[in-house]
Amino acid sequence: MKILDGKWAAQAIKEELKQAVEKQKAAGEKLPHLAVILIGDNGASAAYVAAKVKACEETGFTSTLLRFDTSITATQLLEKIDNLNNDPAVDGILVQLPLPAHIAEEEVIKAIDPTKDVDGCHPVNLGKMMQGQPGFVPATPYGIMLLLKHYQIDTAGKHAVVIGRSNIVGRPMSILLSGNSQPGNCTVTLCHSKTKNLEKHCKQADLIVAALGKPAFLQASMVKEGAIIIDVGITRITDQTKKSGFRLSGDVHFESVAPRCSWITPVPGGVGPMTIAALLKNTFQACLQRH
Repeated sequence: MKILDGKWAAQAIKEELKQAVEKQKAAGEKLPHLAVILIGDNGASAAYVAAKVKACEETGFTSTLLRFDTSITATQLLEKIDNLNNDPAVDGILVQLPLPAHIAEEEVIKAIDPTKDVDGCHPVNLGKMMQGQPGFVPATPYGIMLLLKHYQIDTAGKHAVVIGRSNIVGRPMSILLSGNSQPGNCTVTLCHSKTKNLEKHCKQADLIVAALGKPAFLQASMVKEGAIIIDVGITRITDQTKKSGFRLSGDVHFESVAPRCSWITPVPGGVGPMTIAALLKNTFQACLQRH
């Protein structure tokens, strides 16, 4: 069993981006600028945003964090997004999810200029991904593809099972893995809450991407020997033995599953850092395209 270390791979990507940004700076060219909107005081969201802002600093990007109270209306938020859309200094826009219940996520995502949608969730970018056209790929699936590429894992011809059908991870992940690329060229089975004989599908898989948000869901009995396991889940579980009062759990029961795998991602330190690395790559590309 070998660890797919997301921290290590993400650091390598950030170092490449840092060098590219330094060249831009030396040439007097515009530096990438990411604007992040955070609403409310959700601890997990605040931590994710802080990590993204820190990553921008480490790579030489400019970042702007806009924080709002949960009392902000949908109209007010859309106005803020429109301002960022029309700001030539801003290359990428990210609205941290989840949003308050009174604001429709779909409406907010659609409001972002597709050329600044560095999280890759706008329907235009999802459509381009479906057709294999250049565009911004959703950050988490893109990060997973970058992780597989970093470790030179050959996925061609493998049977991949994706557990979870969200528009953020599951569905785009299935499209990317089935694409004519490396990594890619997999035969993909997309599973979800209504899938019958889920364990049977998983046992046949050479590669499993678990993205359903249920701690320790994937057990050793569901995994065949030598499989590659990508754990997207990250859930805070109350743990009074920890200084923070909680511990992080993935969708995979790591202790039992890991011994059966050829490769596996840890939680934390696996997919999370790669999501941020992918976000940075998208933002850098957005800057190049706009300038």
